[in-house]
Amino acid sequence: MILVVVGTHELPFTRLLKAVEQQIAKGNIREEVIVQSGHTPYKSSNMKLVKFTSYEEMDQLYNQASYIITHGGTGSITSGLKKGKRMIAAPRLVKYGEHNDDHQLEIVNQFEVTGHLIAWHDGQDLGAVIEKIHSFQPAPFQSGRNDIISIIENFIEENV
Repeated sequence: MILVVVGTHELPFTRLLKAVEQQIAKGNIREEVIVQSGHTPYKSSNMKLVKFTSYEEMDQLYNQASYIITHGGTGSITSGLKKGKRMIAAPRLVKYGEHNDDHQLEIVNQFEVTGHLIAWHDGQDLGAVIEKIHSFQPAPFQSGRNDIISIIENFIEENV
């Protein structure tokens, strides 16, 4: 199963779902596709669309997915990376009305540079990106959470 995640942002991400649907039609995606569609109104006879799920249900979908195609949200990306999943990330772009700014482009670019995922950028053929995902091995994910907490604690202690 392939999981497609568009997140919970109120603006639609139709561009991604259309691209995935095209890859199904071309035969580049042969597995079942489950889409967490959020606020993206979309109908498909080729994909199972679920608007929202519980945390537990989403966790199970991540576990079951052979790979994940996700928007560029940090929560969606890190959820997959923590599980060692192969991921394709597509940033929502302001020029298409998919987000309020292009911060997802920066997020996706950084995770791509560090070898954690493969990015699908505007203008690229999604089929070519999907070909790469089958042999892609993501870099192990290490959270910087404890380092950030330590920096904040040290700052507070030194300035109180």
